[in-house]
Amino acid sequence: MTLIKSISGIRGTIGGKVGEGLSPVDVVKFTASYADFIKRKYNLKKGKIVVGRDARISGKMVANLVISTLNGYGFDVIDIDFATTPTVEIAVTEYNADGGLILTASHNPKQWNALKMLNREGEFLNADEGAKIIEIADKEDFNFAEVDDLGKTEIRTDALKIHIDKILALDLVDVEAIKNANFSVAIDCVNSVGGITIPQLLKELGVNNSFDLYCDNNGIFPHNPEPLPENLEEISTLMEQENIDVGFVVDPDVDRLAIVNEDGTMFGEEYTLVAISDYILSHTKGNTVSNLSSTRALNDVTIKHNGTYNAAAVGEVNVVAKMKETNAIIGGEGNGGVIYPEIHYGRDALVGIALFLTYMAKSGKKVSEIRKGLPVYFISKNKIQLTPEIDVDNILKTVAEKYKNEKVSTIDGVKIDFSNGWVHLRKSNTEPIIRIYSESNSTAEANKLAQMIINLVNSL
Repeated sequence: MTLIKSISGIRGTIGGKVGEGLSPVDVVKFTASYADFIKRKYNLKKGKIVVGRDARISGKMVANLVISTLNGYGFDVIDIDFATTPTVEIAVTEYNADGGLILTASHNPKQWNALKMLNREGEFLNADEGAKIIEIADKEDFNFAEVDDLGKTEIRTDALKIHIDKILALDLVDVEAIKNANFSVAIDCVNSVGGITIPQLLKELGVNNSFDLYCDNNGIFPHNPEPLPENLEEISTLMEQENIDVGFVVDPDVDRLAIVNEDGTMFGEEYTLVAISDYILSHTKGNTVSNLSSTRALNDVTIKHNGTYNAAAVGEVNVVAKMKETNAIIGGEGNGGVIYPEIHYGRDALVGIALFLTYMAKSGKKVSEIRKGLPVYFISKNKIQLTPEIDVDNILKTVAEKYKNEKVSTIDGVKIDFSNGWVHLRKSNTEPIIRIYSESNSTAEANKLAQMIINLVNSL
């Protein structure tokens, strides 16, 4: 069993002993800690929290625990039930709530679930705030409401409509152009909330020819839910067989977007943000941000449009902070996470789909043609499983020291910029692994850089 407390929230496997997984006791404890933190942060006597969830098998059980705990702490709850992560983020501000809890473990397999915690702005808590919540939980320093002050629960069903209406109202989303293009679109929603939300979005965008894979919303993932090429053989085959214009794949909470070319090949998850940024920057001048593990291609595209690119530590909250600091008009992460501040500061696959379809419609280009027009880099993504005896901090320190004569960044793990590419290694916020990403001008060179670091880590 696994329980991970990080900047990405409280994430763990369902069941097991208390403190070793995301048991019911742990769900209650960390929900109460979050409630206590929000009450103190905003000096509340009475507050309001939005709760939404993906379609995981454990979702209803976890939601019942979370909502009851919040009520027990004196918070009113707006329960929007099945909802994407970006939908919950938008709902927090639309409903004038004091925070939000998203019950999703993103791309993790079905045995995982998590509490993702939002502030009053519908944005993720920062590292210091997350540490405070863990501290409260460790002390079990709770003060539940008396009977006359218990919170109430309101069920709302309009959150998705609000989200989609905001997307349709964006200046750079052209519904008429998409409708006139008469696109055929394939989607793989991995049997989670994308199966509810993406068909509705496509309908509102005027897409009438949709090929739907795994839209049952039952939480039984038909393949590894992380939208990586090795997990997407079925949609790739479907694209080839049916002569479909574009394919879209999302993770269980719909904040990551992978695109499939018309011939069934992968557009590249790293290039989702790059392509959409190219479209945005061609209409609006400004700056961009992505994290340290993302492709150099975004920097190249930004320079092409006379903007400035900046890199942030991995984690949505870090990217958002850097975007605000640099007045970036588009940003995100190389895992297919697109953040467009015109609608909200959160990764949003629905926004990404609408913007990309508009880009296709207005340019008249096939998906593969759009991809060929972008800078060419190749990323190698590797990981090393962690065991309790591995001293990650010592490994990172040793690697940084060995390559001190290169350009080294230590703001998030260790990133080394070589003349022919870069390597970034860091401890994951969401899994017990070290991630080792590398990029160069060819797959062979990227793999070579990665293997060099993997060999060094293994030797330690």
